[in-house]
Amino acid sequence: MATVGILSFSDGRAFVHKDISKMLKGFEDRIVKRLEGAGHTVVTAKQVWTNELAVSEAKALAGAGVECTIFNYAVWCFPHFTALASRFAPGPILAFGCINPKFPGMVGLLAGVGGLNQLGVRYDRVFGEIEEDAVFGQVQSFIAGAHAANKLKGQTYGLVGGRPMGMYTAVSNTDQWMKQFGIDVEHIDQWEIVRRSENVAQKKVTDARKWLEKNVGRIEYDGKQLTPELLERQIRSTYAMKELIAEWNLDFSGIKAQPELTNSWCTMDVTEAFLNDPYDWDGPHEPHVCSTEADMDAALTMQIFKLLTEVKEGRATPVLFADVRHYFESEGVFDLVNSGEHATYFAGRSYDYKDNLPHVFFRPEGFYFPAGGASVMHIAEPGEVTFARLTRRDGKYWMAILTGEFVRFGGEKDWELINQVQDNWPHAFARFNCPTDKFLQTYASNHIHAVYGDYVDELVKVCNLTGVEPVILK
Repeated sequence: MATVGILSFSDGRAFVHKDISKMLKGFEDRIVKRLEGAGHTVVTAKQVWTNELAVSEAKALAGAGVECTIFNYAVWCFPHFTALASRFAPGPILAFGCINPKFPGMVGLLAGVGGLNQLGVRYDRVFGEIEEDAVFGQVQSFIAGAHAANKLKGQTYGLVGGRPMGMYTAVSNTDQWMKQFGIDVEHIDQWEIVRRSENVAQKKVTDARKWLEKNVGRIEYDGKQLTPELLERQIRSTYAMKELIAEWNLDFSGIKAQPELTNSWCTMDVTEAFLNDPYDWDGPHEPHVCSTEADMDAALTMQIFKLLTEVKEGRATPVLFADVRHYFESEGVFDLVNSGEHATYFAGRSYDYKDNLPHVFFRPEGFYFPAGGASVMHIAEPGEVTFARLTRRDGKYWMAILTGEFVRFGGEKDWELINQVQDNWPHAFARFNCPTDKFLQTYASNHIHAVYGDYVDELVKVCNLTGVEPVILK
């Protein structure tokens, strides 16, 4: 959950402020109660009725480490207090207008935010009764977006490898990431995975393999592309990545893999799946966003989704990484497929591996990947989904946002469709709430990302706060 600051503005005349202070506090208390009831930590400042307090109380909120500030308007207040406070209050800023017709709080809000417009300050505004779910939903969307935008600042992305197979859309400008999102990029050679893998204790590797053999629905050893030794190599690679994440303090990452590792070492499918999962053979862990093919804008989209779920779900949710592989016109669904990096969470939509892994098959890699290894095959659990992808047009970021659902058709029909595409990779059958032609004419990446639930408003908030153009496809 988030840490939220509240700054309530009052009248600048001492005799007026004295008479309305208790009433203003009542409006503030209602906001505090609703926020704390949703699990947020709330920091309140003294009521602002002088220019000195506008500065000192905004600074106090900054010192308290709040992630965003709600400017609370319930009475008439001098507009320059808003302007002064905006210089020091931790952004993003939400101007919240309480319903109080006898005291012109709406007038105070509109005068205050008009000044913010002239100053070029980004902010959001919400009017209404905080107890109403629709109103509070807007506040929650703002807080989630603010949390994600702020959490990105100071994070480090681990770029293991480089551009894969000529994909321009997988590589981003590191200067732009720092300037626009506050993210640093640490470049790491793929040889580090190979080198460190050889130093992992055999007992840890054996125990992990046995755990997988016990819990995964089926491991289809074929004596060539998938053997116990190759699976152990994938486990060793996972430990190597964990070591790199800890050593370099990586907040999220991506692994190139193709073609060097997939030709001569092993695929990274097991590593990427279980990093993105909320568990592995060592127990529960926070999902670590890891994109295949070292796709930077994929990882950034996924990290934004993950940070949004921390607020909306109360814990980080795994995020899907997939290729837009095929459209089945007769069924009206896109088949979202990848070489095996779908988190196993999507097999059962559970944080408990016991619910998911029985629906997962480890199948031998095919001819694309001569080094071999297991592909983590399963079908995504049905449910409402939000899809998104960051990409760039002439150097400027925009985000494609759309809603839809994952569906299944039943055992025989599912496999009939899968066998037309690829039977050893994971699948998510997606029905978009967007015309197919519009999607195919607009969307600008081979990769797409998703979480369960409706996150459109929250994604738009993040876009507005980071200078990204949101494009809602519907």
